[in-house]
Amino acid sequence: MNDIVWLLFGIFFLFGFVVFRGAPYLPSKQRYARLALTKLYRIRSQDVLVDLGSGDGQILRLATSLGARAIGYELNPILVVISRLLARGDGRQKTRLADMWLVDLPAETTIVYVFSVSRDSYKLTDRLTSHVEKHGKKIWCITFGAGLGGVKPVKRLHAHNLYLFDPKISLQRP
Repeated sequence: MNDIVWLLFGIFFLFGFVVFRGAPYLPSKQRYARLALTKLYRIRSQDVLVDLGSGDGQILRLATSLGARAIGYELNPILVVISRLLARGDGRQKTRLADMWLVDLPAETTIVYVFSVSRDSYKLTDRLTSHVEKHGKKIWCITFGAGLGGVKPVKRLHAHNLYLFDPKISLQRP
């Protein structure tokens, strides 16, 4: 019985501490995620999608099923293992155990997907702006949940917002 209590405490801790660094784990609804990657932003084979806080890898699997390469950063080791198990055999998908705030996005990133919370909205805007300035090429961002701070979305669909970060165009402020 003691072992079960410790196991449950460990699982609770792994899922709970992530909230202090980002959003809690909430699985995406497949229907809305598919609409976000086909109607809001039409993902293509040349895209490299980065999912910040990738959870069980559902968005990564969806992106690769639509032809893109996908990289996920997840802080919860249990979810990283689940994501990797569910992606077996798909060489276009990678999940890394990492804090999304401490890693550099790959230079080839074309689109970022993130379940956002309002307390991080300005920090995420700054992060994406810095990436675009550093690499000199545009990226798109889809947020689910809260929008980005200080930036006007290009399009909206249900609870998803689409943003464009382009070094040649200043951000549209509301």
